[in-house]
Amino acid sequence: MENFIEKIKSLSLRVSKIKDNIGSEEATKTSIIMPFIQNLGYDIFNPEEFVPEYTADVGIKKGEKVDYAIMKDGVPVILIEAKPVNEKLEKHDSQLFRYFSVTKAKFAILTNGIIYRFYSDLDEQNKMDSVPFFELNILDIKDHQISELSKFRRENFDIDSILNAASELKYTKEIVQFFQAQWENPSDELISMILSEIYPSKKTKQVIDKFNPLIKRSMKQFINDAINDKLKAALANTKEEESQISIVSESQQEAAASEEKEEQKPVTTEEEIEGYVTVKFLVKDTVDSGRVYYRDNLSYFNVLLDDNIRKWICRLHLNGTNKFIQFNDEQKTMIPITSVMDISEHKEKLIDVIKKFVA
Repeated sequence: MENFIEKIKSLSLRVSKIKDNIGSEEATKTSIIMPFIQNLGYDIFNPEEFVPEYTADVGIKKGEKVDYAIMKDGVPVILIEAKPVNEKLEKHDSQLFRYFSVTKAKFAILTNGIIYRFYSDLDEQNKMDSVPFFELNILDIKDHQISELSKFRRENFDIDSILNAASELKYTKEIVQFFQAQWENPSDELISMILSEIYPSKKTKQVIDKFNPLIKRSMKQFINDAINDKLKAALANTKEEESQISIVSESQQEAAASEEKEEQKPVTTEEEIEGYVTVKFLVKDTVDSGRVYYRDNLSYFNVLLDDNIRKWICRLHLNGTNKFIQFNDEQKTMIPITSVMDISEHKEKLIDVIKKFVA
């Protein structure tokens, strides 16, 4: 699985570098889509496993061809329709819909090499759903998406288990979209349900409208409080860990002395500690949290690996009006943030930096 993750992330990096130089559908296929299929473990040079230009006759239309078909036991199990990298996919699902209905395939992928939309027949058997059950952006891959994608690897491929997962993904997606909509604009039905628990009088339209902004604020406060509670608990654990650290190597002491030659001693703020705890939490699955330290100075707040100044992971600038985080990558990338909570959006970047030191 780790090897698969590295392959997908490596492809993601490669695509980000070459996408602007790809101008045709054929170039998209050979440069991006076929390597993607290879990373799933399929032999693109074996016609028993992978068939380009697979014939899918549709009614009176003979010779209709789908770009690729992944085969199993002589039967297509996944159809793939490819489009140029710079073309939007919205107009092309109907074409794949026709192919799907005349083959035995249970899955179909519509892609431009960047976006991969996975379809099945969850709503009506042998009829491709109008909405994909899974969508992947190769330039912005989340960890949980790689886990779902791995189900399509040749060595893992099982139609029944994928269909079960597809059904869960479909409804999870719809539930998330519902929560997002309610978060932005709570419906009258949701407000009325909440009021039934706290407001004894009649729930008229006027009452519902009156409580709408209050409930919206309350929802956001609930989420913020929950996040803050977790951060405080993590902070308490961190302080306990630090209180147990009494021995620091001579080389570490020298590094600390070289960085702390500032005439004015820095004051570490609660916000900086929260930022440090957030980083530790985000990278805990990649490196032991006991190896992540911090050092403060006047210019920035350093988060380090192994308390080694040469292994700084990121630098947090939180005390000024313009807050930002800087990563120890090749470009020393600096990204503006509005609060400590924004750090969680850059988990993958933090992990990539750490892997540089632990590889």
